[in-house]
Amino acid sequence: MYYAAITSYIRCMLPLFSLGEQIAIKRKKLGLTKPTLAKKARVGLSTLDALENGRMGELGYSKITNILAALGLELKLQNASARRPTLEELMLERQDDQSLDRRR
Repeated sequence: MYYAAITSYIRCMLPLFSLGEQIAIKRKKLGLTKPTLAKKARVGLSTLDALENGRMGELGYSKITNILAALGLELKLQNASARRPTLEELMLERQDDQSLDRRR
């Protein structure tokens, strides 16, 4: 799964359990354990575990942004869209994201 595919679903209303799934995927891809990520993001291990396993009803903005920042991700605001992006749009978004990544 491409990172662009992950970010594409954030364009529409993303349920918290879906965000938790994406966080788990990224954490595993980076080789981080749950305790390591929880400490790095300054959130409780039980909070992270509940989020990743779809048991979190609500979570505050600062905790979400702390977790995302610890994974090297950020929230991106844009106009809501009722449609899913096309493959071409996803590929362009991925290309744009890679060109901005100065670590490569």
